[in-house]
Amino acid sequence: MIGSRARGPTPLLGAALGVGLVVALAAALVPFRADVSRATPALLLVIAVVVAGLVGGRRAAVVTAFVAVLAFNFAFIAPFWTLEIDVVEDAIALVAFTAVALTVGTLVARESEHRRSAEQRAHELEALHERYEAVQAERERLAEEATRMTVLEQVDAQRAALLRSVSHDLRTPLSTIRAVTSDLRAGTVYDDATRDELLDLVIDEAERLDRIVANLLNLSRIEAGALQPERQAVAIDELVADAVRRLGRLFQRARVEIDFADDLPLADADYSQIDQVVSNLLENAARHSPSGSTVRLGGRVRGDGMLSVFVADEGPGIPTHDRGHIFEPFWRGEGSSSSGVGLGICKAIVEAHGGTIAVDCGPGRGTAFVFTLPTRHD
Repeated sequence: MIGSRARGPTPLLGAALGVGLVVALAAALVPFRADVSRATPALLLVIAVVVAGLVGGRRAAVVTAFVAVLAFNFAFIAPFWTLEIDVVEDAIALVAFTAVALTVGTLVARESEHRRSAEQRAHELEALHERYEAVQAERERLAEEATRMTVLEQVDAQRAALLRSVSHDLRTPLSTIRAVTSDLRAGTVYDDATRDELLDLVIDEAERLDRIVANLLNLSRIEAGALQPERQAVAIDELVADAVRRLGRLFQRARVEIDFADDLPLADADYSQIDQVVSNLLENAARHSPSGSTVRLGGRVRGDGMLSVFVADEGPGIPTHDRGHIFEPFWRGEGSSSSGVGLGICKAIVEAHGGTIAVDCGPGRGTAFVFTLPTRHD
């Protein structure tokens, strides 16, 4: 049930109750009519009219009022038990009683009907409100269901993109490692220089596999909300120099310039996570740098005390319409051969440290990634 409905007037019940009260009151007062004033039975009989109006409405009140007038005339105005009136004052009293009884009964019945109407409207409003809340709850449930379906679709899309990325990114270095090791195992004769070059290629591809796996592991931590930096004092210039030495074979076509301020303070950061950010940005720069170009890395302290680090290349740049998507996981630009994971992980790691990362680029004038980190205050 939505709500209880206000009951309407019941004229028959009201009239019966009113007439019964009139009869009972008249019978109870007749033995004492010599001892009380005429106003006493008049007042009590009017009460019977009021009760009839409350229960049965206007019609019941009018009927009860006429019965009360008759009872008042018969039982309390001499000569008793007749309709005759000998005294003018008695006639005036009867007329006044009739007017009062009808007026009071009508007013009480009208107010009772107004009250019932107000209660009915209140119940209707309550029912409408409850229906509205039910509709709202259903709408919210449907919205949540639609959101859940959207999230599931996004998860499925990301899972498919992840599978495509993994299958592409893992297959290439694995194929290279398999080919080189198969040749070496087959006893193919190479001179020392070629043999060293092949072994370096295996090392490069193994390190590339390691970076891909690290990116995927961090991606899973990011999605699970478990990427928490273990902060320590980090010399960012030394970290960058180590990353450049480790990834040096990626820059066979380009040269690297490092330019850090001499008074650079220590960063308050997770060494391994920031190392992954720098490694991803360096690998991205190496992939897009043309032959004979320069990749520049450096760092400064900003006016707000944050440490700013940049990695800039002289590649083709990123089109303006793609800049808003480059940090989205699994997003690839036109003609890109990357997995689309690295830059998204860079953004998540930097923001987990309380910093920001941005890109400054344009077609034909290179790409510069700039990220910020908090400095260490001991």
